[in-house]
Amino acid sequence: MIQAENPFLSIATPWIAGLTPYVPGKPISELERELGIRDSVKLASNENPLGPGPKARAAIAALLGEIGRYPDGAGFELRRALADHHGVSPTAITLGNGSNDVLDLIARTFLQPGVESVFSEYAFAVYPISTQAVGATARVAPARDYGHDLDAMSALINDQTRVVWIANPNNPTGTWLAASALRSFIGSLPKTCVVVVDEAYTDYVSEPDFPDTTNWIETFPNLIVTRTFAKAYGLAALRVGYGISDPRVADLLNRVRQPFNVNALAQAAAAAAIGDREHVRASVELNRAGMRQLTDAFARLGIDYIPSVGNFVTIDLKRPAGPINDALLRRGVIVRPLANYGLPNHLRISTGLEQENARFIAALEDVLAA
Repeated sequence: MIQAENPFLSIATPWIAGLTPYVPGKPISELERELGIRDSVKLASNENPLGPGPKARAAIAALLGEIGRYPDGAGFELRRALADHHGVSPTAITLGNGSNDVLDLIARTFLQPGVESVFSEYAFAVYPISTQAVGATARVAPARDYGHDLDAMSALINDQTRVVWIANPNNPTGTWLAASALRSFIGSLPKTCVVVVDEAYTDYVSEPDFPDTTNWIETFPNLIVTRTFAKAYGLAALRVGYGISDPRVADLLNRVRQPFNVNALAQAAAAAAIGDREHVRASVELNRAGMRQLTDAFARLGIDYIPSVGNFVTIDLKRPAGPINDALLRRGVIVRPLANYGLPNHLRISTGLEQENARFIAALEDVLAA
């Protein structure tokens, strides 16, 4: 109805006119304003309930007196810290306003009308949005057990394929691909397309055959790996992420990257956070405890869930999840409905603090009993 009344549709590009924007998790302030409630908890956006570590907090505090000046547009110190951390050249690093920004840079660099990108069913919502935003064609492979079916993805690749998107671990399902299968798949791709491995949740994974694909950059020049500081590092509000690639690919991405796309506080906090392994370990341990707390409750309640290696878990309610989600909201608990991912019976729950998880479990029991 709103689009039909928009007089600017006639002059917008067709692919933008038909684009449905990304819908983030509902903020606590919005819920409490709408319903007139207080003391809500949010387990919807896969955030780190510990927030940033002490090194990042100190770096932010030290820089507050300088926020009247522009940040380093090249991100020299952060790129150097990331290069040292990953054992690559700084010229292999592309900084982003969150890893979403890097995904958008990739789409704007390699996609256009007349070419295609390939991704999996139930994969991160930004892949189809970024593809459509530049007028390219999306080809979606059916999932296997809620995760990537690499054979099905291979079947969609042709001479027009320019970008292949893979989330490992996958959001919103928490599934993952083993090193041998993923390496073989990347090696089979034509050199005329780039493959993006989105590793936003990699810090939470302890599976022995889970790959760190940043180690494959020299082997596969068409590989781009994206990472974020929003999850295990607890810097979601500052919006800072990065890509690692062959320097020749990074050169192209940096040509379209907006100047000052990562603010000074984010750069300083991220550069400090990358060396704070103790905070990351504490975050990972909290997540493991939270995952056990949630999945034990699901087993007790007889609720099916998708085994996850991220900091979230998706449950199958075997019926439309919308009314249950609405009832949870009225009880001050925010989780993530997944109808927009083609999973109308599912909810995704981020792991939180022990008391936040307990609040959700109690609210869910109450809703199901009602």
